[in-house]
Amino acid sequence: QVRLVESGGGLVQAGGSLRLSCAASGVNFKIAPMGWYRQAPGKQREMVAGISAGGITNYTDSVKGRFAVSRDWARNMLYLQMNSLKPEDTAVYYCHTYYYARNNWGQGTQVTVSS
Repeated sequence: QVRLVESGGGLVQAGGSLRLSCAASGVNFKIAPMGWYRQAPGKQREMVAGISAGGITNYTDSVKGRFAVSRDWARNMLYLQMNSLKPEDTAVYYCHTYYYARNNWGQGTQVTVSS
């Protein structure tokens, strides 16, 4: 059973930084593609950043240059470093992996950026 547990969300002022963490279990972390998604109120869930098993990263345009995704293969951890945060980054952030031929999600962590 895949389990993804996020932490690190909170309230921050515009221009500030947060680091999200995701602890993964029930997967072979060495081969699992991982990513971060977010969902703002009234909007669809969108991909924020992804990282392949080999460490190749990709980002949605709105966060390029501000966010950085990384993973620790030894600890089965996924991270999202978020800098220069903007009010429009406010959302619930979800850890994701496509494993066992289906989408797997964490419970989400709230990020709120005040102006």
